Parts: sequence; C-alpha cells; structure tokens
Amino acid sequence: MNCTETSANSSPLPVQIIPISGLPEIVAGQNLARLIVDALRAHKIVPSDSDVFVVAQKIVSKAEGQLVHLDSIQPSERAKAWAIEYHKDPRVIEIVLRQSSSIVRMERGVIVAKTHHGYICANAGVDVSNTPPGTALLLPEDPDRTARALHEELTRAFGVRIGVIISDTFGRPWREGHVNVALGVAGIAALADYRGQRDAHGKTLQATVLAIADEMAAASGLVMGKLNRTPVVIIRGIEQFGASGTGRDLIRDPEKDLFR
Repeated sequence: MNCTETSANSSPLPVQIIPISGLPEIVAGQNLARLIVDALRAHKIVPSDSDVFVVAQKIVSKAEGQLVHLDSIQPSERAKAWAIEYHKDPRVIEIVLRQSSSIVRMERGVIVAKTHHGYICANAGVDVSNTPPGTALLLPEDPDRTARALHEELTRAFGVRIGVIISDTFGRPWREGHVNVALGVAGIAALADYRGQRDAHGKTLQATVLAIADEMAAASGLVMGKLNRTPVVIIRGIEQFGASGTGRDLIRDPEKDLFR
C-alpha cells in the first residue's frame, strides 16, 4: 500500500506499508525478533534505513505469557453483580477490574478504565477475541520495554537504523470505529513538535504537536486488518529519527485533561 508524507518544507514523499506474513501462531516464550527476522528472510524482504516496524500487541502479549485461563479466576461480588446485570462472563469482568488502576466509566455494559500503564481504554485492554476458548489476553506489562528489546535485536540483525512501534486497537470518544494506536515506541520520535515553525502563510505554529507514532500505528491497521493474520508491517518512507521517544510520551498528563 502506498500513500504520501508531506511537510511544509518539502515535496510529498512516497510512503509504503509492507505486510510481513508467514509468522506462526505465537505461544509463550517465543522470540518475536527471531520470528520476524525469519519471516523477512523467507520473503526476501530487506529492511532499509529508517524503516519502522509496527508489531501488533496481541502477538507481543502471547509471546510474553499474558494469556489468562478463565478457570483460574475467582470473580468478586462486584464482578458477579455487573456480569449478571449485563449478561457478561464474571471472570472476564474480574480480570478487567484487576487490570484497572481506576474506572473512568462503567455503565450500559461498557467498562472504560485506566490501566496500570496509564492508558484509557475499553475493558482495560483485556481481549477475548482471537484467543483459545476459555482464555483472555492482557496487555503487555511494559510495551516500551518490549519495543526497546525488539529495536535492539532487529537493529543487530539487519545493521540499519529502524524504529519499532507496539500497536493496539482502541475505540475513540465522540467518533465511531476503532483505530490502531501506539502503546510502545523505540528508536523513533513518538511526537513531532512543529511549535515555533512557520506555516505556508508565515504564521508561527502555536499548538501543533503531531502524534506521529499513533499515525503510523493507524496506517498499519490498513494492512494488518483484524482477520488478515498479518501482525507485523514495515512502514517505509517516514523520517522521524530525532530523539527517540516512548509510548508514554503519548499519554496526556491528568492536569492537562479537560475530559475527566
């Protein structure tokens, strides 16, 4: 898939989104970097300088053993009451509550929670889709740490400057549909700060900070899809290799949040 990157000071640049297929079903303990390297070599894909690897959270969580068997969960009375009212599995609700540092909204059968990482998302990121029956998948414990590890291993394997994004699919307040966002980031900037620069009319930009890692994560979703079994893509043609950022850069400080 091709699109273009533009900036105020340059012509549009071609951008490619390259799917990496052929990865096996991931289980706990597997080395994701090695599997990605093997898949690239099998398809004769050679990473280029400035490529960004976007890796789906789901395979990261599986490799890191974040799969929970529901039979091991004893639901609390709170989870049971909520589950009865909204026809949910009380064990899943209990996992959501345990993965939450606080509940932002809990009504009409929907739980919006703040996770221990600081993300605000539905069900604290707990997922029961595309997992074996009777299981639920949690978010990675530290997506930035995982991104750094993948960045180091892939850089060693290919000897070029690359970036890594760990992505997940989140819903959005006030808009329908889901998009991929960046949870973990390594080797690239998470934000592109244009404040102080001048636009085409000579006006100084005051508040323009682009969530470039989220934009790349969202673009990856066009190729990953939900049923394509393509949990890794390469985005080629975007230069964001200034100071390396983190996924935490994208979490808004509570004192700046007007909506909670």
